[in-house]
Formats: sequence, C-alpha cells, structure tokens
Amino acid sequence: MALLDTLKGRLRLPLIGSPLFIISVPDLVVAQCTSGVIGAMPSLNARPAAQLDEWLSEIRERLAAHDAANPARPSAPFAINLIVHRSNDRLEQDLEICVRHRVPLVITSLGARPEVNHAIHAYGGHVLHDVINQDFAHKAIEKGADGLVLVAAGAGGHAGTQSPFALLQETRSWFDGPLALSGSIASGRGILAAEAMGADFAYMGTAFIATEEARAVEDYKAMLVEAGASDIVYTNLITGVHGNYLKPSLRRAGLDPENLPVSDPAAMDFGSDRKKRWKEIWGAGQSVSGIDAVLPAAQRIERLHAEYWAARRALGVPSALLNPAWG
Repeated sequence: MALLDTLKGRLRLPLIGSPLFIISVPDLVVAQCTSGVIGAMPSLNARPAAQLDEWLSEIRERLAAHDAANPARPSAPFAINLIVHRSNDRLEQDLEICVRHRVPLVITSLGARPEVNHAIHAYGGHVLHDVINQDFAHKAIEKGADGLVLVAAGAGGHAGTQSPFALLQETRSWFDGPLALSGSIASGRGILAAEAMGADFAYMGTAFIATEEARAVEDYKAMLVEAGASDIVYTNLITGVHGNYLKPSLRRAGLDPENLPVSDPAAMDFGSDRKKRWKEIWGAGQSVSGIDAVLPAAQRIERLHAEYWAARRALGVPSALLNPAWG
C-alpha cells in the first residue's frame, strides 16, 4: 500500500517531527505520536547500539497502550532515521533492528542505498530520503525511496540553500509522490503554507527541541527561546556537511561565528565520536524566531493545531486586495 494511503485518517496534522541528533528519545517520539503527528528519532541516539532494540520495543508498547485506551484517536506512526553514509559503522546493525521491529517509516540521510530501501520494503515499510537539491532527489527516487524530505534554506541541522518555494516547485514538476518540506517552519500557519505549496507534510525540528521531553540541556532550550533568525549561522565546520547552528553556542566554544574556517568535506564523520563533537555546539533553524517558550510536546502540538485551523478558516475570507469581479 502507498505511504499516503496508510496514513489516511491517522494524523491530527500533516506534520513530521524531524529526527534530532542526540535530542530525540522515546519520550519525545511517543508524545508526538500520541498527539497525532509522526514522531521520529535517529537510530544513532541509542547508545550503546543494543539500546535501539530496547527503545523500539518501548515505543511500540507505549503506543499500543495509548491506542487501547483511545480507540477514537489512535497514535500516529513513528519513524527512525538512518544515516546511510559510509562513515556510519552501525548502519547494518541498526537496519536489522528496524526490520525486526517493522518500523513503519524510515527516513534515510546522506546517501541513497537501494539495499536499505529493499530491506524496508520487504516487510511493507516506507522510506523517505532527505535531500537539498534535484540531483540528490532524482538519485533517491531512482534508487527506490518512496518519497522525499526537501530540506530547504533556513532548516535546522544539515540544511540546503534553496528557497522552499523553488525546491518544492521544481520537485513537484517531476515527482507526484510523498513530499515533506523543511525550512523555518514553527507554526500552524507554516504547516498550512507547506501544504498549500504542494507538500504532503511539514517537517519540523527546532520547535521540538524546545519541549520538555527533548533530551537537550536547559541552556540549549533557553537559547532557542532567546534567539532570532539572525542568530543562526550556516557552516560545514562541525561535520563536513553544511548546516545551521546557533551563534551563541559557537561563541561559547571559542569560535567566531563571523569568521569560521571551511571544513574539508572528505573529513565528514557520522561515527562514534560525533556525539562528543556536537555536544556543546547546538544546531537550530531560522524558525527560532517563532519559539517563545519551552512547552510539553503535547501542548506545542495543541498550539500548532489551533494555529493551523485558524489559518485554514481565515482562507475563507476574501482578501481586501482582490477584485471580486474576477470571482
């Protein structure tokens, strides 16, 4: 069955909580799913590797308990993010665990791998691959991904540089499958805008760092609340892949955000030392401009839901700028 068909009637909002390195844990994933949005976490957040098996069992058990108690509002599916870059020495083990637990949705990053897609498809799972341009998008679909996460300018983490309007429009010109759009989305209005532009889902990460369930230190969460879009810097220094980071965290680490050196992409590393190197340098998207408080995840989703439906209702009011003679 196609991915979108499996999701009909199962979501409160067309929203995927993006997998947050170090930060997404079962508490956050369960809170997202039981509030009606797709929750996700990177497999690499489970350390040691055997913990992934335990976490997936925990997530399934907690979601099943919720569904039994709330048959009219069952939980949304969850997703696991797999880094498929060659530097990830855990990929084969993590993939085997995902297959054993029949993870409903897998989000792959940093390289499209047909064998990963085949393994997920074999049990009926689905794969979204995140991309920043059309070259990567075409390769991902050619190699068997079911859909794409378009990571546009302003997104947190490993973001691209293209406008979400351009990236989505160009992708929709050749691909009619599932698309999620990422890039500075932190409100229900933003979710609706992504949908109106042609995306099936909004893809939101930074706003979920500022939740009680997120495994982020309090200083990190406070920095998100205090920051504005101008406090974000785009650099490849941290991992070899360009991404967006909070300037104040770079300053704390003794770096000058306005004069950062350029890293050698060949030094890209997503292995066992990555967590240590990222610990004090904090990623975020330009959507920090819309974060004004640290909230429980359920409360943030409640707010997003209210904003989304207020925006949908507002669309029924004719614009004062338009000539009604045009109909």
